Amino acid sequence: MKTVLITGCSSGFGLEIARHFLARDWHVVATMRTPRDDVLPPSERLRVLALDVTDPESIRQAVEAAGPIAVLVNNAGFGVASPAELTPMAAVREVFETNTFGTIALTQAVLPQFRQRRAGVVVNVTSSVTLKALPLIAAYRASKAAVNAFTESMAVELEEFGVRTRLVLPGRSPETRFGDNARAHMHGLDNEAYAGLVKKVFAQFADTSSPVTHAKDVAEAVWRAATDPSAPMRIPAGADAEAWAAEVR
Repeated sequence: MKTVLITGCSSGFGLEIARHFLARDWHVVATMRTPRDDVLPPSERLRVLALDVTDPESIRQAVEAAGPIAVLVNNAGFGVASPAELTPMAAVREVFETNTFGTIALTQAVLPQFRQRRAGVVVNVTSSVTLKALPLIAAYRASKAAVNAFTESMAVELEEFGVRTRLVLPGRSPETRFGDNARAHMHGLDNEAYAGLVKKVFAQFADTSSPVTHAKDVAEAVWRAATDPSAPMRIPAGADAEAWAAEVR
């Protein structure tokens, strides 16, 4: 029975990805900064582990506890909303520590077992905003674009070992807590110079007629990335993400 390790499973995409794999009889290692046993259905094929991807010792302990895995899904991350000029460097470093460096560090910890077995899949969940320049999210977009570049180069290196890497690019998902979590990382939005832009952007976010991404869209895309060797490197997830991807082809 194959095992998948998924980060950021306490809510949103990570939680739905874990449910998706459990429903298909996989063993699931669901990791969270603060483990909770009440968010996923009880199962003999489920383990919930503590994991802070910014902490090397936490990574070491989680990978050791997980044992052999077939698929790693790097999903943990958060957003930052701020004009580029006004984004505190501490906030830039924080979003890169989780979204970029945490993804890289956990991947490095898992790759030796994949390489030695000459099998394994790394699925990195980034964002469709890497396909299109949007205002007020420069630091967040950069942190995800860096993962895209890292993943694509890594794919070339690992091909001879039978290890695959894929990217899943979700769109905007109002049904998740991503927006709520990002509110703690907003800076400079009350600055007079950017008032007009901020008003325009938030009005677009409030438009309920626009296509959006659902958590199940992301789970299905991750499943495809993990199980279909013919899947493309970049897989948009959600109606809005698919539309943006079609625009840039």
